[in-house]
Amino acid sequence: MSLNEILEYNIMGISIMDLGIALCIFVFAMIVSNFISKSVVNILKKLSSKTKTKIDDELISILESPLRVSIVLLGFYLAKEWLKLEKLDTFLNNIIKSVVTIIIFWIIYKIVDKFAYIFDRFFSKFGKELSEDIENFTVKTLKILVVIIGIMSVLQGWGINVSAFVASLGLVGMAFALAAKDTAANLFGSLVIFTDRPFKVGEWIQTPNVEGTVEEIGIRSTRVRTFSQALVSVPNAVIANSSITNWSKMPKRRIKMRLGLTYDTTREQMKNILNDLRQMLQNHPDIHKDTIMIRFDEFGDSALSIFCYFFTVTTNWGEFLRVREDINLKIMEIVEKHNASFAFPSQSLYIESMPD
Repeated sequence: MSLNEILEYNIMGISIMDLGIALCIFVFAMIVSNFISKSVVNILKKLSSKTKTKIDDELISILESPLRVSIVLLGFYLAKEWLKLEKLDTFLNNIIKSVVTIIIFWIIYKIVDKFAYIFDRFFSKFGKELSEDIENFTVKTLKILVVIIGIMSVLQGWGINVSAFVASLGLVGMAFALAAKDTAANLFGSLVIFTDRPFKVGEWIQTPNVEGTVEEIGIRSTRVRTFSQALVSVPNAVIANSSITNWSKMPKRRIKMRLGLTYDTTREQMKNILNDLRQMLQNHPDIHKDTIMIRFDEFGDSALSIFCYFFTVTTNWGEFLRVREDINLKIMEIVEKHNASFAFPSQSLYIESMPD
């Protein structure tokens, strides 16, 4: 049998020569793919390493593997076209379209993964630990969406009714949403906290449910350390729908009280006590100087009442109590200095003698 006869011998209607040419085209595509990955890509990596930005390095890393697969796929397409397989043409074209779709979504998936640091920069204002949680959640969500859309695109290419599939997913999603409504509520609550930022880690807050220092703000809940040192985990949905008092945001903390002196206090003693109280507060390093009100404003039922209204510089609870204690001791010292006495609630009972 001559060489021409061997080359023209048909297998399933395809000559050996055409099979050989198609195989050569495919092998050549694989060689080109291997050459590009080892030579061209390495050269591009060396050039990109000399630049200041890392974007070009990331792009080369993203496109390297998909590019190799694309060249091999191109060789497969050219080999198919050379063989002219009419019976398998539709099937092979669907395979090629599916692989092209997979390559596209593969690139998008790698872009989301490689450029995750963009989210880190955006969410860094929420704090390091919190930004990592948000970044991981966002990246994972985007990856899942890319995979789902990619699968739906492949199915659509094969003529599968995706709308019915989406409708079934909607029913499943509705059932899942009903089962996980609390989790979803906490998730949206965390988004409200992240965007509005009513408090941050280390601040002293008070809600209808808890009061204490914020230790951690998570995706599902916020942990608050109470003043009794108990750790309370409050769901973010509850916090987002509650009124929040952030005591740490106060520029100063108020002290409001009344002093009662006995009615045997003389006018001169009262004037001296008032002056000494005002002077003491003006000179106190922990008292805010803008608002100091010390006034003898009323005659009470059993005391001469002095209205005291001023602010401490500190807003820390422990430090505030220390300052208030110091002020109280100094007030006692001033009252004792002027030989006056504090009054306490009392009643006088007069008994009229009855005639014999």
